[in-house]
Amino acid sequence: MSVPRRLFLALVCCLLTAAAAACAPPAPQVSPAAAATARSGTQSPEPPYDIRPLLKPSGKYLGVAFNGSPRATAPVTAFAQKAGRQPNLREYYAKWGDPFQADVNRAVWDAGQLPFLVWEPFSRTAAQIADGQEDAYIRQFADAVRDYNRPLALSFGHEMNGGWYPWGSKKTKAADFARAWRHIHDLFTDEGAADVIWVWSPNVINPVPDVRLKPYYPGDAYVDWVGVVGYYALSGPTTFRTLFGPTMKEIRRFSGKPFLIAETGVQAGESKPAEIADLFAGVRARAGVLGLVWFNLRKEADWRIDSGPLSLAAFRKAAAGGSFGFDVHNP
Repeated sequence: MSVPRRLFLALVCCLLTAAAAACAPPAPQVSPAAAATARSGTQSPEPPYDIRPLLKPSGKYLGVAFNGSPRATAPVTAFAQKAGRQPNLREYYAKWGDPFQADVNRAVWDAGQLPFLVWEPFSRTAAQIADGQEDAYIRQFADAVRDYNRPLALSFGHEMNGGWYPWGSKKTKAADFARAWRHIHDLFTDEGAADVIWVWSPNVINPVPDVRLKPYYPGDAYVDWVGVVGYYALSGPTTFRTLFGPTMKEIRRFSGKPFLIAETGVQAGESKPAEIADLFAGVRARAGVLGLVWFNLRKEADWRIDSGPLSLAAFRKAAAGGSFGFDVHNP
């Protein structure tokens, strides 16, 4: 029986198509991650920023803290003009629950200052954080820090050995604080946020001599710097040795991490010029002290560098020279 011409042509086309398919090279294999990247239209991520040169630089940090958002540049410009030295670290405060502002921190870094974020958990307890109740927020924050991909110094729950904050010794168990710190650090590691310098920041022990520091310490694997907070006030210690020495001695019993004077200032008064000189000399003379952060505000007392002309002159003289304010982009 003869095959109709139309059916014959259809059979020929099918045979040719099958032959072409058999000769074609196999389709390339695409990994699920590559497929997801292709669907999202994103490029391969940058490698994590190498923060190691900043951990123990040859120079000293000259940091400063102001009121308000770190977005503002006018305070930095005014401080640099008065101090005669450009700061290379900028400290600012963020409440627990605030988002990480990558654009603001990038602008600070691009301006030549290492951003130093002090994270204040006013709205949640250390136990809640340690028990995982804030994991979604922490992961979101860590993701933003990872994508920012620039250096960031980060302190959680500063002055935890004092009783004046809700995360401090009067309302929070030391074990819960240490657990919360480790939990946050672990979540940042899980999310790939590798550009963080972790700064554990107790207050000097002088006003709270009965509170031991070791129970609050999360361990050397979770800390890069020990950021001691202490001020030269009109009453109390008036030298670097007596203000910071006892705290550093206690910490050296359980950690060899480098120190940063994470928040300091000198109260206005006749002795302020001499105490400014003492502060800078103390930092300069100690290889294990990386620098200082000056609290340049009038809050409960006048800590500003220009509270008087002699104080400003003393600050300019003490900060001069090559030790303070190195280039953080080329440490």
